Amino acid sequence: MQATFPLMIPFPDIGPEIFSITLFGATFALRWYALAYIAGILIGWRLIVAAVKRPQLWPDNAAPMTPRQVEDLLTWVILGVILGGRLGYVLFYKPAYYLRHPDEIAMVWQGGMAFHGGFLGVVIAAWIFAGRNGINRWSLGDSLALAVPTGLLLGRLANFVNGELWGRPTDLPWGVAFPGPSAQTCDGVIGICARHPSQLYEAALEGLILGALLLYLAFRRNGFKVPGQLMGLFVAGYGLSRFVVEFFRQADDHYITVDNPMGYVLQLGSWGLSMGQLLSLPMLLIGVGIVIYTRKTNRSEREAEA
Repeated sequence: MQATFPLMIPFPDIGPEIFSITLFGATFALRWYALAYIAGILIGWRLIVAAVKRPQLWPDNAAPMTPRQVEDLLTWVILGVILGGRLGYVLFYKPAYYLRHPDEIAMVWQGGMAFHGGFLGVVIAAWIFAGRNGINRWSLGDSLALAVPTGLLLGRLANFVNGELWGRPTDLPWGVAFPGPSAQTCDGVIGICARHPSQLYEAALEGLILGALLLYLAFRRNGFKVPGQLMGLFVAGYGLSRFVVEFFRQADDHYITVDNPMGYVLQLGSWGLSMGQLLSLPMLLIGVGIVIYTRKTNRSEREAEA
């Protein structure tokens, strides 16, 4: 049975490049995705600085680090994001390909970054940084949790502008006609194919809503007073958001086969989990565990002091 999509939103006429210049025969371009990374890191940095400048927000009315230490942390975070994001993509999504083409692992300009890898990279970098500087690791994690959603929001918006990581076909009125032969290849569809704008779903859930909740808890509800609480909420919130959006997001081409049209990595009959869900489910469980543990530990410490 064939279908048509009479209602859809045309893809906006925005290219992936903001501008480009040619110097000495070489072309240099500033892309929306690169700008999203830069702006996300800078805004996150300023949010952490704003928080540590208000010691009354933290346990014992003492910030865990100084603004200068936040600047030093920025370098570690950037390295963690880039190295972890790239290696995560290589190991989680296309290990066989990069095993055959190891020379392409460092070619980040060709695309291919994984949030889960970048997350692990930042965790490792922050853990080492906290140990070297005598900073409470839970509180450092809380400050990073406050900073990350802005980067996620901007990054997903850049994915949308780039016309990548789109969703599954849909006949809903907000379906978007993404450009390109891959996006327009929909089985059983006559004419233009509309897809879920899953990048915008992620931007709203992982960036806007989760970020607003963490900001409110941090600055209005003494969220930093329980070290590790905000970090646990972020980890669980991201895991839940990504798990849900994966139901609407198109799987990567190399996971899709004739016998597995949904691109499941773990498949049980007609049901299964995508790679994104497989990586996000542990985050949800770990995040909930962190919140329970830190709140229980904080309550026990208060009772011991009473």
